[in-house]
Amino acid sequence: MAIKLVTTAAELRAESARLLAEKRGSSQGLVPTMGALHTGHAALARTAVEQNDVVVASIFVNPLQFGEAADLERYPRTLDADMALLDAEGVDLVFAPSVDEVYPGGEPLVRVTSGPLGEKWEGASRPGHFDGALTVVAKLLHYGLPGGPAVDGGAAAYRAYFGQKDAQQLALVKRMVADLSFPVDIVAVPTVRNAEGLALSSRNRFLSEEEREAALVLSRALRLLESRALANEPLELDSAVALVESQPLVTLDYFDVVDPRTLEPLAENCKETPFRGEGLAIIAAKVGPVRLIDNVPLSS
Repeated sequence: MAIKLVTTAAELRAESARLLAEKRGSSQGLVPTMGALHTGHAALARTAVEQNDVVVASIFVNPLQFGEAADLERYPRTLDADMALLDAEGVDLVFAPSVDEVYPGGEPLVRVTSGPLGEKWEGASRPGHFDGALTVVAKLLHYGLPGGPAVDGGAAAYRAYFGQKDAQQLALVKRMVADLSFPVDIVAVPTVRNAEGLALSSRNRFLSEEEREAALVLSRALRLLESRALANEPLELDSAVALVESQPLVTLDYFDVVDPRTLEPLAENCKETPFRGEGLAIIAAKVGPVRLIDNVPLSS
């Protein structure tokens, strides 16, 4: 069956109910995106299709997440190519609403607030970004609720899929779902990288060849910490920072090791003691004019 495009919440719910009944399904997955899809998004879709009877992918460029109007306008819109990618992965429905559909009264007066967890790291560099992101994710999670019962008459299982590359957003979404009792399981999908190790991102298309080569220092520095953690060695974060700063095309914003749930810095990254337990190495930098983020989970 070919993928179907819907543009309103009412259409989405009706098609969701129809597909659950038609497939005699018991589960539905949601893959929220802003479009400009790449292989990393394909991995999200593929995982959702493997785990659910019906899968919806949303494509919505959320204006609340952009600090400057120029950045919003610059964000690529590639709906036809996006639908082809999702169709190839077996997604059933694409929900591509207009701004008026999502925010019918204009910018919402009431928003989800990311709180202290959203004020650090990316939140410090992009004030208000996570409030906008969580507000639209909350709405999309509501829109993506299964439109009908499971085949046995009970409630259909409901899962939503987010990439590990956006680690702070993932942590915030998990916290929002827990704190506000959303009836959805959040599934994290590992970061997808190219053959050289660069984390896939819609922003990579703006890198020149020279900048793309320079950006590889981010993943090299992360892998250095990962190897030290696995060997139970001191992380020696300063040497990894020096590696990044040795690349003249890269301007480092932050590079730290944090608790994956609270995003608080871990004591280990400033001590000459062996790494124990779990952590998350996070990094953000400008490569030329393009701001990139990456991370790697650490375990001993």
